[in-house]
Amino acid sequence: MDRLPDWSANPHRAVRPAAGPEAILEHLAPHTHVIVPLAAGEPLLTMDAIQAHAEELTGVTVHQMHGLHDRPFLHGLNRGHLEYQSYFLSPVTRKAFLGGGCDLVPCHFSEVPMLLRRLTGPKIVAAACSPMDRHGYFSLGTNADYVAPFIGHVPFFLEANAQMPRTFGRNQIHVSQTIGWIEADYPLVEVAPAEPSELDRRIADFVAERVPNGATIQAGIGSIPNAVFERLRGHQHLGITTELLSDGVIDLVERGVVTGTRKVRRPTKVVATFALGTRALYDFIHENASVELLPVDWVNDPRNIGREDHFVSVNATLEVDLLGQAASETLNGRYYSGSGGQADFARGAMYAEHGQGFLVLHSTTKDGTHSRICPQLPAGSVVTTLKNTVDNVVTEYGVAELRGRSLRQRAHALIQVSHPDHRDDLTAAARRLGYL
Repeated sequence: MDRLPDWSANPHRAVRPAAGPEAILEHLAPHTHVIVPLAAGEPLLTMDAIQAHAEELTGVTVHQMHGLHDRPFLHGLNRGHLEYQSYFLSPVTRKAFLGGGCDLVPCHFSEVPMLLRRLTGPKIVAAACSPMDRHGYFSLGTNADYVAPFIGHVPFFLEANAQMPRTFGRNQIHVSQTIGWIEADYPLVEVAPAEPSELDRRIADFVAERVPNGATIQAGIGSIPNAVFERLRGHQHLGITTELLSDGVIDLVERGVVTGTRKVRRPTKVVATFALGTRALYDFIHENASVELLPVDWVNDPRNIGREDHFVSVNATLEVDLLGQAASETLNGRYYSGSGGQADFARGAMYAEHGQGFLVLHSTTKDGTHSRICPQLPAGSVVTTLKNTVDNVVTEYGVAELRGRSLRQRAHALIQVSHPDHRDDLTAAARRLGYL
């Protein structure tokens, strides 16, 4: 990958970087909202500088989804000076939230830019980016997400990382649109694909056999969506429009399975709003004109998704009750993650002609003692995808088709895909509840 540019050959060489990340501090007036990209888009040196000077700030709030780097202000240790508001919990921010250190905003991913626009008070974006090109443009690299919509509307402070891929789409920003930028050179955070189990592959087989050639695919994160990508290798003319671009797409593109030629929106392009995976993924998207990173309020907009003739959405969930309500963000009544874009894509698939939405899960917990198909969601569980929106629920025992079905039909279909050891109890519960 290219390193930082040779300034002697760059026509914008007169626009020098700031002396250091502390330069952002002069732009943090009291009660400023600092908007930071999720995952690999976080500018590490800049955020370290903000943390180091936290006690000098007044009422500054950092807004971010899926933060992957731990700092004291996430845990409420700089209250009144520097605080954190999350829009989706990661392993790092989950601990901070459950410990009372930060807030969590329930939201659909597609709506995050709108929510951030409505914040009162000064705003600034702090983001990692690729090195400046010879035209004076930075790329937000692995991200567009909820940050790209603010280009030209909110001040940007950028961290040009020599190891950030240069990508295309609506995530370009000219140096003239920044209030400052610095140089950096550090590895991006990597997340290796979860290795699918045999159960995952059995679930993936049920999904893949229902995906027609020419379909446009969205797949979430986790071992089952990864297994679905594996099982699609024999398909043709698939397209990708997904919030998360992961390593599983690389193989399908290189095999010629993903061409995007049947897509209605952005044909021939692999479309995502952010990328998170291994170095192989970051190298794949670097200067790859077939990949576009677009703002989340476009990618995840159900109205855009619904324009595809054969859209297929695949997302993991944690529990489903006999009505078809899916709880995907809480575990044992406590918050685990967030809504993300699951409902965005479920609704989009519902609007699409011949669209299909799949919620995938194992039939039981790992030890087999608890069914993940349950009569009623446990107390404290949060419904992520409404029963009226859920289309297909898939376990290793098959596919429960729910859309347009009565409560009686739903309960019967879900019991049929539950683990055999739990079917009698589920049937008895369904009768008590009046579903059967």
